[in-house]
Amino acid sequence: MGVVNTVTNAVYDVGVMTWDVFLTLGNLVSFSRPVGKVTPEGHPGYGGYWPEYRPPHEGDSRCSCPALNAMANHGILARSGRGIKFTDLTTQIRTTYNFGASFCSFVPHYAANMLNKNYHGDTFDLEELDLHNGIEHDASLTRLDTAIERNQSAKHVPFIEELLSFATGKDTEGKALLTKRDMSRIMGKRRAEAKATNKDYSTSLFHKIFGSSNSSTMLTIFGGRVDDLRVVLLEERLPEGWESRVRKPFGLTFLAFNFTVLPVELGIKESDWTEDAKQVSAGKGTTNSI
Repeated sequence: MGVVNTVTNAVYDVGVMTWDVFLTLGNLVSFSRPVGKVTPEGHPGYGGYWPEYRPPHEGDSRCSCPALNAMANHGILARSGRGIKFTDLTTQIRTTYNFGASFCSFVPHYAANMLNKNYHGDTFDLEELDLHNGIEHDASLTRLDTAIERNQSAKHVPFIEELLSFATGKDTEGKALLTKRDMSRIMGKRRAEAKATNKDYSTSLFHKIFGSSNSSTMLTIFGGRVDDLRVVLLEERLPEGWESRVRKPFGLTFLAFNFTVLPVELGIKESDWTEDAKQVSAGKGTTNSI
């Protein structure tokens, strides 16, 4: 059975990546969606009108991903964050954030396999996605490491404020933007400090790339716009009038996404933050204060 699953997964992966290439080519020869029409008509968020925002109640399930939590808080996913179908996650990520269909298929499939569940028939609670070193990883930009805070739905406000403070870019109206270089710098700082302060710190190349992918979502889907990210990260709410900054008709594909992810990851220099990490480890900093 294990061999069959391995072969099936390998065939699926090749198929998704081939599909991704064709979607990328389709974007190259197609017009972008007009501003205000990125979210498809008939779906939550069309025209910038998002369903009512309600913070989670006691007993609701949330996870370490602000984007998924926001979907539950708006009722795009089950408001309880429980009993979510993997197939529904695929559909709703596509229409809410305009990720490519290949991406929206692959990530829920990966999550189902990670949790030893069936993509087509099973459901999950958001908190299940926080299986440590599954998708969730150390040196998050918005959460304390699992060894310090087991509840990964709990955002760490100092991290978020520091992340936003690293923005050096400006849009045409002079509003603050996070850039690839900004993201590389703050990620280098977080990795160096997490390594120095968390004795159980661990990260693999996969988790480094996954961390850079999460961070690059802020630069692509959210356009690096600090005003929007402040709402999404701190309140886990989609701002009124917001729509994905990716306007390509076939969404953000893996191939296109990697033009942001790889520069961010390759630009990370943990060594630049060695002294800072020593100070934090010695108790002179406040990075891991709760």
